[in-house]
Amino acid sequence: MLKILKNLKQSWLSVVLIVLLLCLQAAVDLELPNYTSKIVNEGIQSGGIEDAVPNQILNEDMESILLVTDNDEKILSNYSRENEKYVLKDIDENQREELSNLLIEPIIVSQTNQPINNMQDTIKKQAAVACVKAIYQKAGVDTDKIQMNYIFIAGLKMLGLAAISMTSGITIMMLSSKVGAKLAKTLREKVFNKVIRFSNKELREFSTASLITRSTNDVQQIQQLLSMLFRTVVYAPIIGIGGIIKVMNQSNSSMAWIIGGSVIAILITVIGLFIIAMPRFKKLQDLIDKLNGVAREILTGKSVIRAFNTEEREEKRFDDANTDLMKANLFVNKTMAVMMPVLTLIMNAMGVLIVWVGGHNVDQGVMQVGDMLAFIQYSIQIVTSFLMISIISIMLPRASVSANRILKVLETEPSIKDKQETKKLNPDKKGLVEFKNVSFRYPDADTEILEDISFTADPGKTTAIIGSTGSGKSTVVNLIPRFYDVTGGELLVDGVNVKDLSQKELRDVIGFVPQKGILFSGTIESNIKYANSEMSDKKMVEAAEIAQAVEFIQGKDAKYKSEIAQGGSNVSGGQKQRLSIARAIAKDPEIFIFDDSFSALDFKTDATLREALAKRTKNKTNIIVAQRISTILNADKIIVLDDGKIVGQGTHEELIQNNETYREIALSQLSEDELNKKEGGE
Repeated sequence: MLKILKNLKQSWLSVVLIVLLLCLQAAVDLELPNYTSKIVNEGIQSGGIEDAVPNQILNEDMESILLVTDNDEKILSNYSRENEKYVLKDIDENQREELSNLLIEPIIVSQTNQPINNMQDTIKKQAAVACVKAIYQKAGVDTDKIQMNYIFIAGLKMLGLAAISMTSGITIMMLSSKVGAKLAKTLREKVFNKVIRFSNKELREFSTASLITRSTNDVQQIQQLLSMLFRTVVYAPIIGIGGIIKVMNQSNSSMAWIIGGSVIAILITVIGLFIIAMPRFKKLQDLIDKLNGVAREILTGKSVIRAFNTEEREEKRFDDANTDLMKANLFVNKTMAVMMPVLTLIMNAMGVLIVWVGGHNVDQGVMQVGDMLAFIQYSIQIVTSFLMISIISIMLPRASVSANRILKVLETEPSIKDKQETKKLNPDKKGLVEFKNVSFRYPDADTEILEDISFTADPGKTTAIIGSTGSGKSTVVNLIPRFYDVTGGELLVDGVNVKDLSQKELRDVIGFVPQKGILFSGTIESNIKYANSEMSDKKMVEAAEIAQAVEFIQGKDAKYKSEIAQGGSNVSGGQKQRLSIARAIAKDPEIFIFDDSFSALDFKTDATLREALAKRTKNKTNIIVAQRISTILNADKIIVLDDGKIVGQGTHEELIQNNETYREIALSQLSEDELNKKEGGE
């Protein structure tokens, strides 16, 4: 997970700002309960009088106080006499607090004539404040105004703090969303860029459905976690620790055991649910992969499914995968649904217990009502901080599984990659393709797919490859652009081993038409100009003419601007092949590779296309994989493959006479008379 979070360095400024704002918000939230306590204790109960220091006092009341204390000089040094009153001088907070401690007992005794030996400190303070209020009333001071001023000022301060907290919270959410979205974008880009560089070996290891899930659902899990992660890592600890310190310092610590018990109950609940739910979290992403895989397979093969009337079977297969995912999700959601009511019950039970115990303490004079209210608020803050940590601990396993799945993709090195120092193509051997004792086996396979393949494809000539199904024809041509790397021997292009060339330079000189025509969503124009979007329209039209695609293109209303659906689903198989061929011709490479690219064409179109292609590519190297003998009759060299080995090389005439394998293939497609006519030049 930490490796994933390293990608946050692009948003470091926002992250720093979020952390600072969270610290500010936590500090403000910790201060608010103090003002609640002050408004109740001083503002309401004490009438806005904060301590035992009267700002004005009549001479007779001062004399009564001085009669019961030995600190006459210390007390009088803080007052100036004005006619019949003593007025408090301008003193600082420390001096005022010291004076209050000196006056508490004398004021109570002088005003009530009652002993104070058995009074609690909180009761002494309340009694002293009540006496000060009586002193003010005697002096003609408006005590109602004092109370309203105190409550108004304290209320304004609370509103100010609440506004700061609200503004910080909104800003934090906006920044967190921005940081999360940017991280998700970065991860998706990195996963996609990595997958683009994967060879067929890595694509076989990661299924297409799994790669899609990793770049969408898994990234989303991390993005959701990030929205709460900052609050958990920064805000929750400050609130939790700060709340405990505030409770111990400002409130009666005899109720601290209530908070401790509540925290322990929360941790037991969360750990229990965590142990139950964790295995399902790990399984959940695999089930999403499975469902995506089944859905993709069914949608891709819907024509075959309809043709064989197996809709019910495929619906059941999808329903099974969907049901498994639903059950896993339900189990996780039910587990999480239990957590919130239990945690709410714990918080409410804690509140009731605080009121119960606090009520007795207030009744006994151990604490004031405002202190109890502050204790409740601090307790809720402390428990909420642990609750946030608990929630993130539930989200973390699933996000951690997603992070590991993403990291597995990012840390997988492509098996086919460029060397640190690459060679350049040899211009003296332009277009020359040489196989020298080439062998190949798929990763983890036990046997060779190709063995001892040696032949040369010369510039200006057509080299055809034919063989029975599974003989390795497509595998041979897939080695040339390094879709796979040879496992034995050498494969040279322009006189240089393909492993010594950069993949970009190698593929720049190759025009590859795959066995299955692949088109991209866009237009006919964008597909033909795929290699170079700046290509001239003249060159595009010329490529379409050679590929025999002009007729059906001109038949469309928008001509070359006609839309192509995803995968070319709105054109026929033959049209798709012709556009794929036009795309390769428009690129104008040194080497053309046609991997059974004429199979969907009728014989007339096939012949016309190959005739036009021969004129266009007379100085190019043409390598054709074909199933039909008619496609390769005029090839300069025909390679016959059988079970991954070359069993014959030569022209059509030579192979018919000397190669039994080739003759069997030819006779399976043409009659003896037709072959004799071909040999006779008709």
